[in-house]
Amino acid sequence: MRVQTRARLQQAFTEEDLQLFSQTCSRTTDPSDYPLSIGISKNVVVYSGDDLRQKSRANNQSRGDVMDELHRCLGSGPGVFIVKGFERNMDVIERTNQVFKTIIEREKEHAKGDHFAAAGTNDRIWNSFQKHAVEDPESFVKYYANDLLALVSEAWLGPGYQVTAQTNIVKPGGQPQKPHRDYHLGFQSESTASKFPIPTQIASAMLTLQGAVAHSPMPLDSGPTQLLPYSQQFEHGYLAYRHPEFVDFFHNHMVQSELEVGDAIFFNPALFHAAGENRTTNLHRIGNLLQISACWSKPMESVDYPTLLRSTWSHVLQYTSQLEGGVDHPLARALLQAISDGYSFPTNLDKDPPPADSHCPETQYDRITVGVKERWSMDTLQQNIKQLQDKRAA
Repeated sequence: MRVQTRARLQQAFTEEDLQLFSQTCSRTTDPSDYPLSIGISKNVVVYSGDDLRQKSRANNQSRGDVMDELHRCLGSGPGVFIVKGFERNMDVIERTNQVFKTIIEREKEHAKGDHFAAAGTNDRIWNSFQKHAVEDPESFVKYYANDLLALVSEAWLGPGYQVTAQTNIVKPGGQPQKPHRDYHLGFQSESTASKFPIPTQIASAMLTLQGAVAHSPMPLDSGPTQLLPYSQQFEHGYLAYRHPEFVDFFHNHMVQSELEVGDAIFFNPALFHAAGENRTTNLHRIGNLLQISACWSKPMESVDYPTLLRSTWSHVLQYTSQLEGGVDHPLARALLQAISDGYSFPTNLDKDPPPADSHCPETQYDRITVGVKERWSMDTLQQNIKQLQDKRAA
């Protein structure tokens, strides 16, 4: 039997294609498939952040069980889940919102384009991850020292992932996005996407993870993300999502879930989704959008890790010193994974050969982990960062 592997540019999808899409998206989520959840809401799996923390910290087996269930949900399941109480520290959320406000005011003369909405419709901060670190390193450290972020990211992407973030504030009256899939292929034109083999398109969704942390209340009237559970399983979705018949199906069958401040939602990048319309008169819907990339993937934004590390180093040392076990504490590991490059490549193997017992040279994460253990001074940190940069340079 010949299996079609090449994608094709489709000027029109058939009724059979739409019927297959409908069947794919018509499944019902069975709570028994997700025993660690606290419930199912409109086909979306809902977890308690406190429960996930407790179970994942118990032992390696429990952590593995949690990651297996989350991965199954994102892949063969509905493709989306909510974590209630993802961030419990409301002071950190409020302080981070003040940072976002400061950055927006500084950048307001430059209208920020949105991938699937008109420029100027929303307040947008590109690379809020690095800008947050430079603007207020103390709150940045507390914000990203979140072992649930590490747990969810590793569940889908494995170790060595890279974190980027973009802040989006949708004002009252803000219009909805068009339904779409996300980075990588979701940002390409239909013509470009059609040049990739279907198996490669499917595999690409396993290279990134989409997430959003609610920094304001998100009642339904404020337009929380519109979602079409199970749509990530439609093989031709990167070509189909622009076509009117699929757009109509999305609008007729999509679901939305209310979020409270500190809740988070994570979904497969191939899931059909769109930001909703803010129909309130006085609520600015604030979401910190997390776009996390596998170590094998190119991230959406360039992050200057040396600058980020220099900006936050004293706070990193102070924060980790207060944790039992120091750098070995789950919160410390989550923080260091978020703020450093955890992958060995690309590098210069002439200058940066792997050790005798490994195929992979030292990573930036490996190096700064030693730095935290040894309580490096700023000068020592800078020397080590430069040494590693010089070794890896072409």
